[in-house]
Amino acid sequence: MHPSSENPEYLLQLLVASRVIAVVGLSPKAHRASYTVAAYLQQQGYRIIPVNPREAGKRILGELCYASLTEASLEHKIDIVDCFRNAEDIPPIADETIAAGIPCLWMQSGIINQEAAEKARRAGIYVIMDQCLKIELMRLICR
Repeated sequence: MHPSSENPEYLLQLLVASRVIAVVGLSPKAHRASYTVAAYLQQQGYRIIPVNPREAGKRILGELCYASLTEASLEHKIDIVDCFRNAEDIPPIADETIAAGIPCLWMQSGIINQEAAEKARRAGIYVIMDQCLKIELMRLICR
């Protein structure tokens, strides 16, 4: 069992140790939150892997976009899956996270899916819900 997401020490360790973040639902539109967060992550030295079936094969923020998390995980060792999708869209993303052995499933602010979170936790995945990765990174590392 992973420590609670309320544990800032564990979150700090996770963010320091992670290097590659798949951003599921990344929009190519600069005014969208997913784009802003992903651009910030890049500025902080993380490699972002865009996942958006409508943009597959194109580049977002200079990175090749994949149709699915499964496809992206075949080519990249992903540390965190950052979800910008509706809560009802999370279960298949959680399944792909589990199947790919990705250690962390992160649901952005306003995204809560308890069933998917519990399934991922049972599989040994560290789960964070309803928190912004950019805000947590700023709070814990980029003070």
